[in-house]
Amino acid sequence: MTHLHEVARQIRIGVVDTVYHQKQGHVGGPLSMADIIAVLYFDTLDIDPNNPTWEGRDRFVLSKGHSGIAQYVALALRGYFPYEELRTFDDIHSRLQAHPDMTRLPGIDMSTGSLGQGFSAAVGMALGAKLQDRPFRTFTMIGDGESQEGQIWEAARVAQRYKLDNLVAIIDNNQLQQYGWPALGNIGQRTSPEKDHASKWRAFGWNVVEIDGHNIPEVRMTLDALRKEDNGRPHMIVAHTVKGKGVPFMEGSYTWHSNVPTDEEYKQAMDALKEGALDE
Repeated sequence: MTHLHEVARQIRIGVVDTVYHQKQGHVGGPLSMADIIAVLYFDTLDIDPNNPTWEGRDRFVLSKGHSGIAQYVALALRGYFPYEELRTFDDIHSRLQAHPDMTRLPGIDMSTGSLGQGFSAAVGMALGAKLQDRPFRTFTMIGDGESQEGQIWEAARVAQRYKLDNLVAIIDNNQLQQYGWPALGNIGQRTSPEKDHASKWRAFGWNVVEIDGHNIPEVRMTLDALRKEDNGRPHMIVAHTVKGKGVPFMEGSYTWHSNVPTDEEYKQAMDALKEGALDE
């Protein structure tokens, strides 16, 4: 388990370092999902970096594509492309665009960025596997803000109707969007758009599990258990997370949804993430 904690720390380091040096990109969401991404890519997913188009591989769709930089770091650490290529992030001719592009980068199963659409594609992949009697599973991650998209709920209904128990969805419930909900005209004083995600997904016929999205043993155990569960219902993991997790001055602040650290902030962030290695 220590290995997965270290992978998650390295993902966070890669996110902050890349955004700082490239002077662009999202930070808060990639940091909140780092623990889950570490478990997926280094424990759960049946994938082969040497054969990224292997037909029998598990599929993963990052529907909240604006957080793709965390996926890029994980793919680099997993061996899909050289780690140094992260320094090309969002350059005009880079394979690592601001949102994942399946036509340019190996390991990306779906181009995403328009919120809601990646989730629908994941449902289609799971349905295709069912119809063709193929054993691979499909995993997808959405944002809690993304769950406001109507397309999410249309796809949720389809998944339940066709009994897609080969589909595991994860909601990164960090409870913060880009700007915060205006309350009494004061931006940033916000109320979550959905207080109880679990009850809504249950109402749509999904098997729902709530977890601490930063508790790596719990994340790993939950994903492993759902892989073995065949109950005729699609699975939703409501992962309670903290935006900006791992960097104290970023945690719980909507201002770090998309922001570039100053030189001093970069140093503080790196110091905090390096200290994290002592806790394992």
